Amino acid sequence: MTVASATAPDLRRWRIALGAVLALSAGLNAWGLSRLGYGNAYYAAAVRSMLTSWHNLWYASFDAGGFVSIDKPPLGFWLQAASARILGFDGVALMIPGVVAGVASVALVHHLVRRAWGRPAALLAALLLALSPISVVTARSNLVDGVLVAILLLAALAVTRAAESGRLRWLLLCAVLVGLGFNVKMLEAYLVVPAYGLLYLATAPASWRRRIAHLGLAAAVMVALSLSWVTAVDHVPATQRPYVGSSTGDSEVNLALGYNGWGRVTGGLLGRGAARPAAPNPPTGSARPALAAFTARESGAPGPLRLLAQPLASQTGWLLPLALIGLVAAAARQRWRGPADGRRRSLLLWGAWLLTVGVFFSVAGFIHAYYLAMLGPAIAALAAVGLTVMWEEARRTPRRRWMLMAAVAVTVAEAVVTLADFPEWSRWLTPLVAVSAAVAVAALAMRRWTVVAAIAGAVALVAAPAAWTLDTVATASSAALPSAGPTSATLPAFLRRPVRDPGGATVTLVDPALLGYLEAHRGDDRYLMATLAAMRAAPYMLASGRPAMALGGFLGADRIVDPGQLAGVVSRGVVRFLLVPAPATGSRQGFAALSAGLGGGVNADLVGWVRTHCAVVPPARWSSSRGPGLGEQLFDCAPAMGRS
Repeated sequence: MTVASATAPDLRRWRIALGAVLALSAGLNAWGLSRLGYGNAYYAAAVRSMLTSWHNLWYASFDAGGFVSIDKPPLGFWLQAASARILGFDGVALMIPGVVAGVASVALVHHLVRRAWGRPAALLAALLLALSPISVVTARSNLVDGVLVAILLLAALAVTRAAESGRLRWLLLCAVLVGLGFNVKMLEAYLVVPAYGLLYLATAPASWRRRIAHLGLAAAVMVALSLSWVTAVDHVPATQRPYVGSSTGDSEVNLALGYNGWGRVTGGLLGRGAARPAAPNPPTGSARPALAAFTARESGAPGPLRLLAQPLASQTGWLLPLALIGLVAAAARQRWRGPADGRRRSLLLWGAWLLTVGVFFSVAGFIHAYYLAMLGPAIAALAAVGLTVMWEEARRTPRRRWMLMAAVAVTVAEAVVTLADFPEWSRWLTPLVAVSAAVAVAALAMRRWTVVAAIAGAVALVAAPAAWTLDTVATASSAALPSAGPTSATLPAFLRRPVRDPGGATVTLVDPALLGYLEAHRGDDRYLMATLAAMRAAPYMLASGRPAMALGGFLGADRIVDPGQLAGVVSRGVVRFLLVPAPATGSRQGFAALSAGLGGGVNADLVGWVRTHCAVVPPARWSSSRGPGLGEQLFDCAPAMGRS
């Protein structure tokens, strides 16, 4: 029997196993997508607007009228627009690019790990990523984080090939892919650049001078491609394009470096400079405390243990201790002198990825839970590599089995602590993981029953994150801010309601009476209505198929127009009805309260102009008991401009 014929059945089994993992990933990512509605309504509404013209597509306009753009570059949303153009505009079409990207990421992690560590470690890494709660919930959304991760994994493969061969073309391909990643989510794509640079600089088979020159050229290509779209937009006169939402001074470069850059570190996303003068006497107080309190509910306070504490621990912290211990265990077994091999390169790549991204998310002042999908590949790879190395070490040298025992114990301890915040789940899941861990550790200590130890250890390590993932698939995740597992009751209700496709009784977050009133009375006005914030306008845009104007951008904190310009917009028949936060009351709730707190200081004069010059529409004419009750007032501004 030849070697090829002897190994062919084994290869077939491995391929079948990989196919099963990829099928599992596809099933978890795609199951029940139709129940999730449109996902994030802000981005869904923008994609619908982008489909109305090439102009809106290029500038990533939030509304079909081209008034303001969204707070991200367009590449990821172009994929959604292409999917919607082919399949028809609905929530499932918008989420298909994320589903495909999630499965592709699992396949890429398998390939990257297999090249250095073999098939068992690669298959385990793929399985862990397929079951990663935050990776699955991100894939099941119309957010672009999953697409970004897939692009960066392709870049990781390119830089690995560059480090192995020393060929510039592979490094330039990596630079191009990172540049594309920048055009998906701006500076978040650069979080892995230190890992790529370190890998090539430390291990490429070339002279130091040549390596540095190659990295300099690659950096130039990366930056040039990254800034190509933002620079092109900034060179277009402001009157010929939408206002750049969430920026200071109507600039995409500023958006990349500010709101989507340094602002994420400091948390200073508000207090941005106004494009035009703000109110002469803005209300006292600051929006930052409101925003800080709001975001702390989702991501917790910055600190060294942030990723291991709630609320982020239940998103991606389950296997983080195992990944860190696995990195140490694998590095201790690796020879670090002499020419670099595949395993050394793999540890540099995944270790630097995990540490760089992990440190950033630990100290960043403003992040969302779903950003942690960036950590998924590194955690899965290092956990799988560490388990493989420690398992082989324990079987080869029994006295060293203590590290594997410690890894299981520490990881399960983190799971038990995390589960304590979920009593209903902890009641049955904590005993399962604790008993399984005890059985695994005991079997390892007695050097018997290796199969029992492997099965019990697998249950102990995977049961909790798998349960969170299955709960994510079985229930409708948060619409605006998706998170894995049981829905957090600390988030405001309006962020926990999926905005569903029209065709059912009502689109969530839309008052049917208000929608009917607006459609019946708007006349020939281009916009259905104007609101302070895009997040409030988006559900009505999705329900009606008509544009709505977001006077203050995403959360109402952009300074786009002043009262005089708003009066001109109304007088020209662009928009007639304005929905603004009601005066402060103890009963105010939901998004009206948030947008008033965040944007009121910048756009308070706009609200004042509306209340002074426009007529209040009695709530009995437009509000229904089925409405979301967000504490708002509707104004008709046509009479003030002499319009009928």
